[in-house]
Amino acid sequence: MTSNWNDFNDAEQQQGFDLIPKGTLVPVRMTIKPGGHDDPAQGWTGGYATESFETGAIYLAAEFVVTGGEHAKRKMWSNIGLHSKKGPTWGQMGRSFIRAVLNSARNVHPQDNSPQAAAARRIQGFHELDGIEFLARVDVEKDAKGLDRNVVKLAVEPDHPEYAKLMGVPPKAKSGGGTSGAPAQAAPPYAATAMPAPQRAPVTGKPAWAQ
Repeated sequence: MTSNWNDFNDAEQQQGFDLIPKGTLVPVRMTIKPGGHDDPAQGWTGGYATESFETGAIYLAAEFVVTGGEHAKRKMWSNIGLHSKKGPTWGQMGRSFIRAVLNSARNVHPQDNSPQAAAARRIQGFHELDGIEFLARVDVEKDAKGLDRNVVKLAVEPDHPEYAKLMGVPPKAKSGGGTSGAPAQAAPPYAATAMPAPQRAPVTGKPAWAQ
């Protein structure tokens, strides 16, 4: 049943715009606002990148929507640097951020250098970042008017002590093949590699640790 256009009693109340506290960890879905700037030589295709008229800088205009917890549905915006005429620093920061986003989204430990981990840090194009979900740390910075606003500058990777709980995944072992995580109850960091290899077929099907 549709509501009468002139009766606003059933409209949802306004949400407060209090800032999310700096340092809060939240799960987010990142989408990219297409800017129409392509540079096939750099692999920037699909119209995702944006070029700044003022500075000539190239970036991804990203929107982050909180997907769970008390701040669910809140939105934040940040630019991910691809290229700046001032030098390589901005582009390097953008690459570092995207690497951390991929680690966070794909549950890859930042120190994992296995072939599976290396593959997880490669993308075919920016379309793989459009809609990606990961754990982010909320920061606060001044906008153009000097007012505080929430931004995302850091992705929280699987080596963070809160990652497994907030992402709902088993904690990962420090070493291993990228996909094998340690069981949640195992305290030693190398539990995943210390598991007993079954020497004979167990009578009751899978061993308890493989369930």
